Amino acid sequence: MKVIANRNYPEMKLAGLSVGPFQEGNEYDVYYWISQELEKAGIVHLRQEDEIDASKLNKAQYKERIQIAGQIAELPEDFYPKLRRYLKQLKQDIAKHPEKIQEYQRAKHLADDIVNSRLKKIVSLSAGPVQAEQILGKLTVEERLAYMQLGKIVSQWRGQILQFESEA
Repeated sequence: MKVIANRNYPEMKLAGLSVGPFQEGNEYDVYYWISQELEKAGIVHLRQEDEIDASKLNKAQYKERIQIAGQIAELPEDFYPKLRRYLKQLKQDIAKHPEKIQEYQRAKHLADDIVNSRLKKIVSLSAGPVQAEQILGKLTVEERLAYMQLGKIVSQWRGQILQFESEA
């Protein structure tokens, strides 16, 4: 998670990890949970350009929709954690601003569409021949894991079917 230091702050230990020192205005890359603690303490703020918003979600959905058959759009490696944080924040905002319910519903719809579209493609890719690194490089960590697990399941299933066929 990219953060920007609000002020100078010396090096500190958090859960056995050394963090900092921080210099005001400089950008740092830290674990998400650390960024939350540092933000609560007023030491840093999150770099907003990195977070998902309605515009970025629309763009991701559009890019996924225009792909030709068998192709998948590239997503940032940390797309899903950011998506979860965005939806959680929108849901929390509804309590203070009930008019935000439409924004949340729209974002949830777009998120569902992206996930469902990509999942269909991943299932299809995992059932075919091993994919080139070019295609796998467009998948997030979570998607590559699903692709590999589905590939193993499909391969085992095929092996069982063909084994029974040869015994018949």
